[in-house]
Amino acid sequence: MPSHAAGGYTISQARLAEIRSYFMYWYFDQDMYGGRGDYQFDIHASMTQIHKNLNFQLPFFGFRFNYTRLSLNGYLEFSDPPEYLTYPLVFPVKDWPKKNDPSFIGIWFSKCRVGRIYATDIDQRTPGVYFRMERDLLTRTDRFGVEVRERTMWDIRDGVVGADTFVPKHVVIATWKNVSFAGGIDNSLFRTNTFQMVLATDEVYTYAIFNYDVLNWLTHTEAGGDTTTGEGGTPAFVGFNAGNGTQSYEYKPYSQNMVIRDLTGRGWANGFPGRHIFRIDERILIGSCNKDIDASHLPLTFAPESGNMLGGTIVNITGPCFDPNIRVTCHFDTEDVLGTYISTNRVICVQPFLKAEGWIRFEISVGNQRFKWRGKYFVETPAAATEKIYFETEDVHKKAPNEIQISWDRYNLTTNFNANIMISLWGYRETTIYPQLEYIDVIEASLSNVGKYVISPSNYINRNNINNDLQFGFLQINLTSPDQYAGLKISPILWSRPIPLAWYFKPQWERKHGVYWPRALCNNWIRQDRFLREFTADLPMCPCTLEQALYDKGRFRPDRECDKDSNPTCLRHKTAIHCVVSGAPVAQGAEQQCCYDRYGYLMLTYDQMWGSRPRRNHNLGKMPWNEAGKVPTLSNWFHDMRPFYSCCYWQQEQAVGCETFRFERRPSQDCVGYQAPGVAGVFGDPHFITFDGSQYTFNGLGEFVLARSVAIDRRFEVQGRFEQMPKNQYGAVKASQLTALAMRGNTTTTIEVRLRPLFSRWRYRLDVLADGRRIYFDRESMKFQHFDGVTVYTPTYLLNQSQVVVMFDAGIGVEVVENEGYMTGRVYLPWDFINKTAGLFGNWSFNPLDDFVLPNGQILNLNLNNLQQIATEFGMKWALADRELPGVGAALFTREFGRTASYYANASFTPNYIKDPQDFLPANRSYDIQRAEELCGESYQCKYDYGMTLNRDLAHFTKNYYDSLINIKTLNSKRIVSCGVLETPRFGRKLSFNFMPGAKVSFECNEGFILLGDQRRECMSNGLWNVPEYGYTECLREVFYTRRIAFIAIGIIVAVILPLMTCIVCCVYRYRQKQLKEDPQWQMTTLPRSRASSRANLRQLSHGPDDDSDTDATGTLKKSRSYDKVYRTNEPLPNKPRIEFPAKKWDLDDEDVTSSEGDKPKQMGRRSLRSTSGTDQDHEGSPIDEHEDHDEDGEEAHEVGNIHPVGYHQPPSPEEDEHNIHPALHQQYSPTFSGVDSRNSDGSQMSYQPNAAMQNRFGGVPVLPNNTQYFNRPPSGVPASTPLRPAPNVVPVQTTAMPITQESGLPSPPHAASPTPSVQRSTEV
Repeated sequence: MPSHAAGGYTISQARLAEIRSYFMYWYFDQDMYGGRGDYQFDIHASMTQIHKNLNFQLPFFGFRFNYTRLSLNGYLEFSDPPEYLTYPLVFPVKDWPKKNDPSFIGIWFSKCRVGRIYATDIDQRTPGVYFRMERDLLTRTDRFGVEVRERTMWDIRDGVVGADTFVPKHVVIATWKNVSFAGGIDNSLFRTNTFQMVLATDEVYTYAIFNYDVLNWLTHTEAGGDTTTGEGGTPAFVGFNAGNGTQSYEYKPYSQNMVIRDLTGRGWANGFPGRHIFRIDERILIGSCNKDIDASHLPLTFAPESGNMLGGTIVNITGPCFDPNIRVTCHFDTEDVLGTYISTNRVICVQPFLKAEGWIRFEISVGNQRFKWRGKYFVETPAAATEKIYFETEDVHKKAPNEIQISWDRYNLTTNFNANIMISLWGYRETTIYPQLEYIDVIEASLSNVGKYVISPSNYINRNNINNDLQFGFLQINLTSPDQYAGLKISPILWSRPIPLAWYFKPQWERKHGVYWPRALCNNWIRQDRFLREFTADLPMCPCTLEQALYDKGRFRPDRECDKDSNPTCLRHKTAIHCVVSGAPVAQGAEQQCCYDRYGYLMLTYDQMWGSRPRRNHNLGKMPWNEAGKVPTLSNWFHDMRPFYSCCYWQQEQAVGCETFRFERRPSQDCVGYQAPGVAGVFGDPHFITFDGSQYTFNGLGEFVLARSVAIDRRFEVQGRFEQMPKNQYGAVKASQLTALAMRGNTTTTIEVRLRPLFSRWRYRLDVLADGRRIYFDRESMKFQHFDGVTVYTPTYLLNQSQVVVMFDAGIGVEVVENEGYMTGRVYLPWDFINKTAGLFGNWSFNPLDDFVLPNGQILNLNLNNLQQIATEFGMKWALADRELPGVGAALFTREFGRTASYYANASFTPNYIKDPQDFLPANRSYDIQRAEELCGESYQCKYDYGMTLNRDLAHFTKNYYDSLINIKTLNSKRIVSCGVLETPRFGRKLSFNFMPGAKVSFECNEGFILLGDQRRECMSNGLWNVPEYGYTECLREVFYTRRIAFIAIGIIVAVILPLMTCIVCCVYRYRQKQLKEDPQWQMTTLPRSRASSRANLRQLSHGPDDDSDTDATGTLKKSRSYDKVYRTNEPLPNKPRIEFPAKKWDLDDEDVTSSEGDKPKQMGRRSLRSTSGTDQDHEGSPIDEHEDHDEDGEEAHEVGNIHPVGYHQPPSPEEDEHNIHPALHQQYSPTFSGVDSRNSDGSQMSYQPNAAMQNRFGGVPVLPNNTQYFNRPPSGVPASTPLRPAPNVVPVQTTAMPITQESGLPSPPHAASPTPSVQRSTEV
């Protein structure tokens, strides 16, 4: 579609088509003012070139020029050619700088002269050279300016792949009309060639169009051609030379070859035979097909050179000449796709879904031919790919957004804005061994390509997808009708960055898991992750501070998600200002991440959910990439990013799932064991600082080993190239400077970093070569490039490649920095290489005395002030040669054009060995000495460089590089004391996250929780947290806190009472054993006897309503009564009435059923009165309150009766107490039951008097006086020979009941009603 400037001329489609149908561009031999127009009448046989000021910047082959020289000899020149030429021509000139190496654009580089035309020729314009320059076309509104801009723009866009957005600012048209060859006879003047060169640039990109109209001769006589026809010899050179011995491009197979005449019938750019288009700004890329060349490895031109791993990128290919009837197959790594024919000059292929990253093979085959057209294609990981779909807000990451706004560049799909597009949703999961990228739904089936759209999640509430377990995915935009894209059936595809899918699946997840669906998703992931292997063991330890992380170049690089220079939003790491990640995956494919807060301290997940998180899968994936768990970006999101949303981002930070994610599954690794790398460097002309800190100067010339490993299992090499300094005003400078570094790991890709020539640094300051092929970092998606075993990147804020960092998988880092044409190189080594290095950077052993080790292992003791000794005895021993040397190795540098090591080394070069400028500068140059002191201060390196070169920039950057290196070494040598992780209590928070000495961290608990332990901890100077005074901090729910306090109280009681009781029991036992040893008949009468052993036997006797056991119906022991420790009997008290008791069954048998000891006192049982329902009753059948206490503790009982010699208390005989017996108080007697217990006896035969309750209240114990067995049989333990008083028979006397009081004493036993022996039960007191 033609463009135009507002308010000016507008070119129509018909006019644009008309002017583009012409083969040659405009050139005029006269103008409207009667002048000669574009004709250069100053160019003739005696003056073959003229100078032209361009007044704009013309990028060419890495250089940039604002002038040119128009030559009759078929080229535009930018520098002087050599005095004479040797045929065939070879560029660049190998003898440069001794001989001039011209920079030129050669459309027909051959000696020419102005020819003649016939009168019958159609074009009667004057033969000769024409030159036309149209500037500032972007603002031109005049007709000719607009037509030049539009024609050139569309010719280049259609003719060269990758030029879809090019708009020319300036156009130069040089035409050679009817020029003949030099040295021919006069008739040969009519044998002429006509060709035209069109240069178009926007001052960044430059394109050249070669139009070959007529070619009648091939060479001139000086190159061996004949004088008549201009044939034979060496034909003209066609191509480009950068000059200054740098690089060149010869257009094969035509240049200096007999097939050069085919240039008029080849090319087919814009459909014209004879038109050839090139891109020439940085490197030469051909835009025309070539059918006259054949080889096993032919260069392929295609654009773009990179694409999203998910596929859909339209790759335009130029190389062979294509035929619409011949199939073209494109081979991307391991995937094949069919190409689509566009023109003879172009085929397009749609990149498929590639499970790979970085540079891959890209090949095409035409027909049945093998894949001989080859190139390298860069696969961008989905997380790092060029962003094509933009999210205006962060709503897409929320679990329930109202709307999601997206936008895209509609030109990325088609220039036809009337075309409809489709937006769809895709997801990813890993449920099998193979990756699964699955289609989910159509978001919008047909939409105009307006470049923006608003997604309403409410439209998808009623969806019910089968694959609703997909938790993250991508948006995809493509053309609905692909034929609207250039009439083809293929469509480009735009992909978004990875996004979570809660906005789409939330209603389905709620129906499936309930309202707490994030918790369910999180729990499912936790269960799955616990089955996977542990992955953190091999990860590098995080540095404690941001400053350390920035200078650990070998192990960490900036994280794209949180980069202080390019992406400070840090969506998943809020409050962080910068994050770094490990440069390459470890052996198991994991990735370390370290984030730092605004104070530069490491952020931990133990403190907050935004902290550093190790990742199970690296963003770069792991070979082979086609298996689940190893796919770049996708596996990383599936295992590490996805759970962050379900466990933390969509829940609260202190949710159980989030804390499990933070503390257990993805906990931060603290920096307690971090070891900073060792650093060595070279700078200036040149000066060295070794790993151990030795500083010396060595002005070697050539290629040398800077550092190499002497260990067999961990090899690496870093080599440096040093070239002589440029001349100063006094002549040659006897010093050298670093111009290139080459490095390689054990089996890694070889990386070379070069200083670009002086006038080619306008765009790129350094050249980077990977295995000899130049790579560039000016696109955002290609800032970080991964090769075999090595990662190369440039800082995201730099576009000129002035700083390059090379990271090897072994943790080795090489940093190259350039300023004003002066380089410095620094090597960073992990501690694995201690005592394993050699070279100019010395042996790293923390001992400077063994730095100077020769290749044979010999250690030298050198004087660092003796520069000659250092150079001759040490430095030159590490020089590289063309062959591999023992202990030194082979050179890693790429040497173009057949150059050898001797090209850079000069055996006759003798540097300056004097260190102080005052000593090597003449006395008449005191100003230079004074100036060196002013610029450099105490830095001898700076003063030396200024004294040698008188270059202020060199002196400044020498001092700058020196100070930077010293600061880095000081930082890395300083021990950072860290107290490490101080865990945040669950359901609590820390008020600060510092873990450095002196930090004081306080704790708080959430509402409803109580803080236990220390409320504040302090990091001590020894790197340990202070020992908690009140215990480790935790937050406990109030209910659990109360329960804990109760358990603690019970525990304290148990801990105190049990030992005390144990002691008492032990003491009593020992005392009892002692007494029994002295007296076997001894009994402990003052202590209550144990009832435990009788419970089981008594329980067995409980069989019926007459049961007198101590247990109830359920077998539970009844509540014991409290006694005053004195058993009362029925002996009448002195001066008290005698009471007759009714007859009652004995509860004693002849045999003691509770006894467990032979002759020892038997344990007594007791019975209770219970109703048939099990309720305690009084004598009248009324229930009794069991909690009422009827005993009088502490009461001194008045005992009567005789004391048996062995301690048995024998009551007095009835005869003695007959006068004291009251006839109204006859009761049945139980020697083991108190009055209270007698209430519960099942005594239907018992006659209770009204005052019986009162009597029992005072502890009266009724007895059976006529129990002959009781009185006549001695108790257990009493010898049988001991006489006992027989129990007399007493007839009960019925008297009026009288109340029993404490003063009235106990009732006397009755003399009647003795129970039969058959119902007596034996027990003793």
